[in-house]
Amino acid sequence: MPTTVSPVLIALLAVVATPHAFLRCQDQAAPPGRHDLPQPDGKAADMREKVQVFVLLGQSNMLGFGKVAPADKEGSLEHAVRSEKLYPFLVDDEGRWTERKDVRNVRVMVQRGGMKVFQNEWLTVRGKHIGPEVGIGHQLGNMLDAPVLLLKSCIGNRSLGWDLLPPGSKRFEREGKVYAGYKDSPDAWDKGTEPEAIAWYAGKQYDDDIANAKKVLANLDTYYPGAKGYEIAGFFWWQGAKDCGNPAHAERYELNLVRLIEQLRKDFDAPEAKFVCATLGHVERGAGGNEGLVLAGQLAVDGDTGRHAAFKGNVATVYARPFCHGGSANGHYGGNAKTYMDVGLAMGAAMVKLLGRK
Repeated sequence: MPTTVSPVLIALLAVVATPHAFLRCQDQAAPPGRHDLPQPDGKAADMREKVQVFVLLGQSNMLGFGKVAPADKEGSLEHAVRSEKLYPFLVDDEGRWTERKDVRNVRVMVQRGGMKVFQNEWLTVRGKHIGPEVGIGHQLGNMLDAPVLLLKSCIGNRSLGWDLLPPGSKRFEREGKVYAGYKDSPDAWDKGTEPEAIAWYAGKQYDDDIANAKKVLANLDTYYPGAKGYEIAGFFWWQGAKDCGNPAHAERYELNLVRLIEQLRKDFDAPEAKFVCATLGHVERGAGGNEGLVLAGQLAVDGDTGRHAAFKGNVATVYARPFCHGGSANGHYGGNAKTYMDVGLAMGAAMVKLLGRK
């Protein structure tokens, strides 16, 4: 006699079988400022002060894939603002995107032939996609009277364990293989063999991204008109997806991240600069495997954990899982703009807290 399965059970099984369905169904936490940040007042910053520079680094999700349109599609920024009434500070009384005259938004990327400038404008919503810089910029603009420059220099599909490996990183051995140190090539080779170098070396993306950021700073008035000098106030980091695909990189993620923080401060001559890291949004505390190792490394650098005493009061990690509205890092969270806004707002709030510490 055939067994009858209830329609309710069938529906429940369908939800469980759908990848990341539990993420879409879960009620999400609201990050600081989502509802109550003020609208920009249209005023310029106090140009007597030095520009406060915040360097944004990472891979594709730092680059930004939150969809702006269409307004009738859930997950777009237009839908979130106009239908869900979220992020009211993003639109003025006439429903137009607001523009901050105190926060400059600059994005550069290495291309064949050198650096390409993708954005050099006052912070607003423009184009097809947004990244976490929108939420970050509004948090910082509301805190600081000084001019703010968000300087994003990154590209997608890059690992900390290879492409972004910071200078000073040494070779190491794992399961019969030798893994590259900074400026070594290839990524790994069998122990006892002579490696055949490729046209890429460990840390090349780090070198390119930092060099491009410095090019912007060397021509500051081009990117922040009227600037009277600058100081590196902080760094933002959102990365880790590619390292999850390599067990050796995942195991050393914490070590590499600590070196990255130290090296960035050295390279920009900014020993007091604050650092905010966001975790992979789809990975929960207690996860196993490579994703769990990367998450553990990201959480470990937070100064409040006490694991790295030198980071107390100057490094913070944003646990991004509560602000993820579906999908995974590798899938750019389905392009959901609320993920990029909420993670950005949380990162900005974490930086504000660090800057307010004495």
